[in-house]
Amino acid sequence: MIVQIYEIQTPEEAERCVELGVDHIGSVLVSALEWRQPLIRELIRTTNGTRAKNSLIPLFPDQELLYKAMDYYQPHFIHFCESLTDSQGLVQDLAPIVEIQMRFKQKFPQIGIIRTIPIPIPGKALNFPTLEIGRALEGGSDFFLIDTWLGQEPVEGYVGITGQPVDWDMAKAVVQKSKIPVILAGGLSPENVYEAVLRVGPAGADSCTQTNATDPANKTMRFKKDFEKVAAFVAEARRAAK
Repeated sequence: MIVQIYEIQTPEEAERCVELGVDHIGSVLVSALEWRQPLIRELIRTTNGTRAKNSLIPLFPDQELLYKAMDYYQPHFIHFCESLTDSQGLVQDLAPIVEIQMRFKQKFPQIGIIRTIPIPIPGKALNFPTLEIGRALEGGSDFFLIDTWLGQEPVEGYVGITGQPVDWDMAKAVVQKSKIPVILAGGLSPENVYEAVLRVGPAGADSCTQTNATDPANKTMRFKKDFEKVAAFVAEARRAAK
């Protein structure tokens, strides 16, 4: 069972994740203008040589800039999570996405590709093209990550950080049909990850929003983890795996 935790942005947070048994440590490059983040580079250097792998989400589309970033950071994984449908759930032309991933693999064969596959919340968009998307992108990906599609995403143009669970029956269908490992994300918390893993049977479980710290008004804080929640999430995911 792979346990993946996102929005880890400092070496100190990464070290804490390693201590708690996290397998994949995810960081985010939030801006093309500030794509050089020495702390994230140090984070990756710090975790190299440990049991953990690191993963980077770039929130910018520029391919040449992406290549510069990969040379600078040299992560284990690049994680692509841009939207693959329109706001109504109609799938876009995936051929350019496939080409981008294959070109990336040729240029950086040592870096694995995680590709987010969107799934709606339960009861919404029942004919959503999740399996069609998976079939198209399977050959150019090393992992799928299932995450929540809303139609209007918190970060425009990208899937994720909704804090809401996906339709687990749809997710299970992806796991059963996929030829590559599938990590389940989407509103997973210490309270529901055990049931989710048993229901869906993924290769891994991912958390971001539901293991973040909260402010005095109980509002989730971006890029700040609650490590008691992280420890509980790891423990519950491992318990389900057993």
